[in-house]
Amino acid sequence: MVQITQEPTENTSRSGRTISASLGALGSVILASSCCLPLTPFLLAAGTAGGSAFFVKLRPFLLAASVLLIALGFYQWWRAKQCNCKPNLLSRIVLCFSAMVVLVSILFPQAIANLVANLLAS
Repeated sequence: MVQITQEPTENTSRSGRTISASLGALGSVILASSCCLPLTPFLLAAGTAGGSAFFVKLRPFLLAASVLLIALGFYQWWRAKQCNCKPNLLSRIVLCFSAMVVLVSILFPQAIANLVANLLAS
């Protein structure tokens, strides 16, 4: 007799991976932008300047990692739809937000740097 077992749904696991890919992309794009955007300049100016000098060399690789992680997130979202798993709303929101942030940071890095500098000066 053949016994058929049903595997548990991997809906939460898939949406967790999508969120992880999105947050990884956001993290790498923040690190890629740190060459232009020193965070907390009054407290960590020297450390940030050193980090900026280090991350400016890694910026192309970090941006590539961001794009690849966003692509991985969209692939996992598409794959979940193919498997008739419904991705949760939070994973879709984080993925789309991450994609927009990565796209804007790639296309307009100096505009973002100027915006953050003006906000910190106020």
